[in-house]
Amino acid sequence: LGRATERLRRAAAEESAARERSAALARLGAALTTLAADLAPALDRYGRISRLAALVAGAPADNALRMRLESYVLAARLEQVAAAASDRLVKMSGGRYTLVHSDGLVAGNKRSGLSLRVVDAWTGSERDTATLSGGESFFASLALALGLADVVTDEAGGMPLDTLFIDEGFGSLDEQTLEEVMDVLDGLRERDRAVGIVSHVADLRSRIPAQLLVRKHRHGSTLRLAGREDA
Repeated sequence: LGRATERLRRAAAEESAARERSAALARLGAALTTLAADLAPALDRYGRISRLAALVAGAPADNALRMRLESYVLAARLEQVAAAASDRLVKMSGGRYTLVHSDGLVAGNKRSGLSLRVVDAWTGSERDTATLSGGESFFASLALALGLADVVTDEAGGMPLDTLFIDEGFGSLDEQTLEEVMDVLDGLRERDRAVGIVSHVADLRSRIPAQLLVRKHRHGSTLRLAGREDA
């Protein structure tokens, strides 16, 4: 009888503890239900903001082109620059090359959106600008610089950019291409645009009417204004 009474007492204590735990769990469940209902709008806003942030950052899961928002905005301007540059490049290349903007996927994990392709009228194909030769790349770069100047001029209400400086790149050109480049630059000067050339190529001296010569010395450098005859 004593053992039965003891077992009954333990069973009653366990039942009481179980009831208390069950009641506590019920209270926690109700509290969690209320909290989840209160947080639902915030969680929904977070989900939308998180997806938008991933899209803006170019996350592959939400952005098939892996294009950041700033790249998307700049791409529109790059299209304008490429169109203006093509007007220049097609003349420099004898009607062969034009430039187009590309938002296609690039290799690896790089972001897309700010690529340029060159269209070759001789082959009718579009290819990477890296396939251009040294002289062709120089023309493309010059055309882009001029195209950018044209777009900026339009955005500034027609205020012209009268001065253009070109820093190096001439050393990679062969004699014929160098002549073609200088003819293009001469054409720019004829339209009242000042063109400055920064270069160490000796062959340019005979084509540049006004020169600022920089001479290095042990104790510093000197400047001297010279012309074609005394350069």
